[in-house]
Amino acid sequence: MSGCTLNGFTSLKTHHCVTGSMLHIYHFNKHPVSEEALLGLGGGVGFVYWHMKGTDPFMGGRGKGRPGQGFERCAGERTGVAIDEFVTSSVAKAAKSLTILLASGQPVMVQVDMGFLPYFDFGGYDFHFGAHLVVICGYNETSGTVMVADRDEGLHEISLEDLRKARNSKYKPFSPKNRWFTFDFSKKRFPAKDDFVAAIREQTKQMLTPPIKNLGVAGIYKSALTIPAWMDSADAEAVRRGLFNFYIFIDAKGGSGGGLFRYMFGRFLHEAAETAGLDPLYGSAEEFKEIGDRWQKLAKAFHEGSEEGDSRGLRSRIQDNLTGIAESELKAWEELEKSLGT
Repeated sequence: MSGCTLNGFTSLKTHHCVTGSMLHIYHFNKHPVSEEALLGLGGGVGFVYWHMKGTDPFMGGRGKGRPGQGFERCAGERTGVAIDEFVTSSVAKAAKSLTILLASGQPVMVQVDMGFLPYFDFGGYDFHFGAHLVVICGYNETSGTVMVADRDEGLHEISLEDLRKARNSKYKPFSPKNRWFTFDFSKKRFPAKDDFVAAIREQTKQMLTPPIKNLGVAGIYKSALTIPAWMDSADAEAVRRGLFNFYIFIDAKGGSGGGLFRYMFGRFLHEAAETAGLDPLYGSAEEFKEIGDRWQKLAKAFHEGSEEGDSRGLRSRIQDNLTGIAESELKAWEELEKSLGT
């Protein structure tokens, strides 16, 4: 290490916490795959609306990759990288594993709760999201701090105590469970045409024929009905908090790259068309950019509602906008499926 940071480590400005953290690891290991390619190849674009009792409602645009394999492993498989995932209830074991990996000369991707990272500002909200990923790229035993690479270009020095809290957070529904990942680049390769096609097929299937109605295009239609009903039944503070959550997960500020990942997905489709000779995807790339614009318009409405406090006038706008987005997404995913042929 040089000072507190691994020699050769470069901090990058990225869009999404998972793909951005993977990009840092890939870049450090000299495997130049784009962040958009990692997202698309991992099957990382989808839709979920979820409201667990006792928590705020959640709406997200990330897909989980191939069932039984997960996003990270799926992206790794299609780029020749073996990725393993570890969890532990032991804070000591998590800390020891981190130290060993850093001592071996490798940065480490870990899962954390954003609410315990001191460099985030949520405008006074006690905001917690435990599915955030960052890269630990250095350790200073003397000062008791680590260096963190996040989505912004600079590095963040935080205390080991803050890192421990962030990794071991119990906030639901996405508790980090001290999760970390390891990467083996010994068989790294660039994705082939078949990798792009298979990844796109998996995402169209998840969006068009999801296993439950909270997911995919069906989930967008459901959210158009469920969110206004929730707003009618919840107290004012819960509505303000929920609207802010919806905004943050659609907007680039929350790590979706903007437009609920649709901007990134559009760029992935453009890259697939260009590098794999899949020309029909150029049109779909533009279509998803336009859908991203529609999501951003909705994000703005959510943000305004969270700040104004009186959200009564938002109900019909939210329902109309989400229904319109669902119709656009249905058309776009069906056309994308057809463009790949049989």
